[in-house]
Amino acid sequence: MRRSTDRILTTHVGALPAPLDVWAKHDVSDERLQEAVTEVCDLQRSAGVDFINEGELTKGGHWTEYLASRLGGYEPAGHPGALGELLLSSTDWVEFRDFYLAVLQNGTLFEQSGATQHVPEGAEATTQSVEDWVAAEPIYYRGHAALEREINVMKAALGGTPVADAFLTTTAPLSVEPGRVKGIYKTDEEHIYAIAEAMRVEYEAIAAAGFQVQVDDAWLGALWDRIGIPMGLDAYRKYCQMRCEALNHALRNIPEEQIRYHLCWGSWHGPHSADLPLPDIVDIMLSVKAQTYSIEAANVRHEHEVALWQDVKLPDGKMLAPGVVTHSTPLIEHPQLVASRIQRFAELVGRENVIASTDCGLGLRLHPSLAWAKLNSLTEGAKLASAALW
Repeated sequence: MRRSTDRILTTHVGALPAPLDVWAKHDVSDERLQEAVTEVCDLQRSAGVDFINEGELTKGGHWTEYLASRLGGYEPAGHPGALGELLLSSTDWVEFRDFYLAVLQNGTLFEQSGATQHVPEGAEATTQSVEDWVAAEPIYYRGHAALEREINVMKAALGGTPVADAFLTTTAPLSVEPGRVKGIYKTDEEHIYAIAEAMRVEYEAIAAAGFQVQVDDAWLGALWDRIGIPMGLDAYRKYCQMRCEALNHALRNIPEEQIRYHLCWGSWHGPHSADLPLPDIVDIMLSVKAQTYSIEAANVRHEHEVALWQDVKLPDGKMLAPGVVTHSTPLIEHPQLVASRIQRFAELVGRENVIASTDCGLGLRLHPSLAWAKLNSLTEGAKLASAALW
């Protein structure tokens, strides 16, 4: 991934607005998918975004749901299980229950306009029962055809963008695990390493195609107020560390400079009152084999955490892709505010080590017109910051 050597470069986290006939569909024709992906790539280039992707359209816009068709060895448990209970057991959701009931009824837990009830990042279980998956035989990767289609569609949409300046998203073993029971595996560690080995196929195929590999790990943050608080911080850190070691095992054959790691706390529109502070896990994040770390830094629950980089040294060779615009509000950040956020990170970790990004995916978290306006504000702010920093 190129560094910001003469200006601040820009990217985003993954999900982008798309036509509803492409979102959450499994029967989209190759022609229609290619048309939609080409359009979303053109819009990113028009906005001035340097590192682009296919908006997660090839996955139906869902960062984990797509894995059901790509991982073999699991079978449905046959009954609603732990995942549904896990999603609703959040300390934040319990404390603000009336709020969450209201937004679920209004269809605004994710998408601000309420135009659709489809909700990313697994939270569909808040409105319906969800079955667990059980490992009934050794886990293996079976999504080769879908992955090949994803890679080919993205390559065909690149236009003048070099393949090295494009990324495809995938999922960390820790974030694959929720809702999947170890079944035939004796321990959770055996299970998570089996997941990692299966996902390695996807990681390596994306890298072999020349793309940046973005590994999404939203559950690392979002599990804290569901299982972490009862466990205690030390035990939860051990839980996360083992699973990040499994991720590193799966990434072992990929050059570090091709890997981006995204950590967030889930992108639903809620209080997030019990989010795990980034300082409590920043060392675990930095232990992941990646050149670039993508973090939330623009929403009001995490913006103050920029200060931790006064005390935490970013390891040599690493970069940060902090969110400087956020999915969490319909307000369009002023470019000068964006520039100020970028400059603060640049002052703390070095301008060449900063890639300006979004907090999380913008697709279906915001009205499409607002999502694209935020990307424009992102790139305009990066230009202002570049003028100041150079």
